[in-house]
Amino acid sequence: MVETVLCYLIKDDSYLMLYRNKRENDMNEGKYIGIGGHIEKGETKEEACIREIKEETGLTVNRLDYHGKVEFQNDNYKELMYLFTSDDFSGELIECNEGTLCFVKIDNVLDLNIWEGDKLFLPKLKTNELINMKVVYKNGIFEGGYNL
Repeated sequence: MVETVLCYLIKDDSYLMLYRNKRENDMNEGKYIGIGGHIEKGETKEEACIREIKEETGLTVNRLDYHGKVEFQNDNYKELMYLFTSDDFSGELIECNEGTLCFVKIDNVLDLNIWEGDKLFLPKLKTNELINMKVVYKNGIFEGGYNL
């Protein structure tokens, strides 16, 4: 199973979102997602999250808040994603080679073109509830999600 991290950086009641529009053959093309990527060998999930944020945004994270994990299944592909938020970061945004970075009001994020499964966990980021869920897709079509 592939292990990844995903972080939503918070500023002025907005999340920093990445609109995926710059890579060819991108499974996330046309979608808005948080900032993140794969955990590399020897990294903790926190180290991976801090590294991915720096690489994709140029920002330095001072503190991460852990919110839990989501298991994604799409046919034979399985991914375990660890979720974080942070409102403690510094630096200047850089141009991302994966897409366009933009701050979106938290209350408007669910109106964006996001994965259906993301709509299940995003509202929980505003609570102290630890997330532990699974979302299932078949041929890229959302089948459902549930708490584990």
